[in-house]
Amino acid sequence: MAQETHLNPDHASVRDSLGGGLTHVGSSGEAQMVDVSEKSTSKRTAIASCKVLLGKKVFDLVSANQVAKGDVLGVAKFAGIAGAKNTGSLIPLCHNIMLTHVRVDLRLNPKDCSVEIEGEAASTGKTGVEMEALTAVSVAGLTVYDMCKAASKDIQISNVRLESKTGGKSGDWFRHG
Repeated sequence: MAQETHLNPDHASVRDSLGGGLTHVGSSGEAQMVDVSEKSTSKRTAIASCKVLLGKKVFDLVSANQVAKGDVLGVAKFAGIAGAKNTGSLIPLCHNIMLTHVRVDLRLNPKDCSVEIEGEAASTGKTGVEMEALTAVSVAGLTVYDMCKAASKDIQISNVRLESKTGGKSGDWFRHG
């Protein structure tokens, strides 16, 4: 049996107090996919990042390409690209976006025995590509975890975050610090 969602009757006032920031909430509080049909087309980019903390033992295995499942960084790169391309299927209220560019870079950091992941997505369209960039780094990080979990269960995926976005009505945004 489906469960009803009951929302605070003042949801509109909360949304209004946030400057209309909750675009995926309808007038009666229900989740909705935003209608972008009237928005202007523009070039949009987003960069996201995350870090996978491996620990010394797993870091050494990845560095030497000795993980039993194979080339961790290569597989994670392709998984991240596939993740970006499938964001609309994974995140229910995201639009399917025609991506014009996806980049996923993975770099080993011996200082903290981690894999630093950066992902970039670009499109010329009516809605931003932040979720595609975030999904790219998340899926790449999950793939690193999956490929290394036999060697350690203590692996951590951390600091999944947007670094920048450009284009669209809200303009450009860059993380500081």
